[in-house]
Amino acid sequence: MTATPDVRYQIQAEMRAAFPVVEGRLSRFYAMQEYHLGWRNEDLTPADADPGKLIRPQLVLLACAAAGGNPQQALPLAAGIQLLHDFSLIHDDIEDDSAMRRGRRTLWHIWGLAHGINAGDAMFVIAHLAIHRLSERGLPAERVLSILRRFDEIILRICEGQYLDLSFEGDLSITPADYLTMIGGKTAALIAGAAELGARAAGTDGATVAALADFGRALGLAFQIEDDILGIWGAPEQTGKPFAADLYRRKVSLPVVHALTHSPERERLAALYRQPTLDDAAVMQAMAILDAAGSRAFCATMANEHHQDAFKALDRLNPATAAAAAARDQLRSLTQRLIGRQA
Repeated sequence: MTATPDVRYQIQAEMRAAFPVVEGRLSRFYAMQEYHLGWRNEDLTPADADPGKLIRPQLVLLACAAAGGNPQQALPLAAGIQLLHDFSLIHDDIEDDSAMRRGRRTLWHIWGLAHGINAGDAMFVIAHLAIHRLSERGLPAERVLSILRRFDEIILRICEGQYLDLSFEGDLSITPADYLTMIGGKTAALIAGAAELGARAAGTDGATVAALADFGRALGLAFQIEDDILGIWGAPEQTGKPFAADLYRRKVSLPVVHALTHSPERERLAALYRQPTLDDAAVMQAMAILDAAGSRAFCATMANEHHQDAFKALDRLNPATAAAAAARDQLRSLTQRLIGRQA
């Protein structure tokens, strides 16, 4: 998804601009963060890496355009959204005890827990500093302050979702409704926030802001549910993850939650998940229980329902210009491409 041919590089440049310029010993501190962002190799030499999909910041720009604004003015906000996302990933890796991300060692695994926490905290602040740069793009101070306040409210929702996720560990009694509440904070809040804040940057009316926020939330829920499907049934050559990776990790994702609440063999599945590790035979047993319970179809149906909700939210927009209509159509196209995605 691209709003312009090189928009990802514009976002990345705006992210770089938010970092302070330092010399000497402190330069290593920021280089560690740049390693996490893919800008440096493990030895902290510069890396010539692809910026990646950058879906969340591109949602900011497209939502701004769909709301009648100038997406170039929203670039600092897009940068802040991506930096916030990456801050959350640094801390997620610590909380999940993850040694690898995107095929590379995680920041904390290389430099230690204390440096990982501190680097994540710094990126949290840099995300805010990026958004403060909206005033340099001509946005009124009152609008920038409103965006920053809403940004912090969104961060709190993400933290609430992360708390629920951590509290669910080992709890095999959670329901699909519990799970949806959790991902509504942990995953969907930032995607909804990207679309909502993009609209706010445009200075549009409340109805347009609400429509784009609803769009982002529905898209975020669908995205996570599709991710849960891929975590069990995705093809390794397309996902880049081992087959049934989430089952080997004993992750209580939505398909597992569904089977635990609907399968006649729920007790057998729970017993498998209480084991310290799952071997190949145990994973195949778990997958057979999920398949018999129709858990994949349940999740696919739910993801599709949220995709349809995203389309309905876009239908509430009334673009006043051709550029706004084109941006709305790009949001609709993005949603369509994510239905039944394979990676």
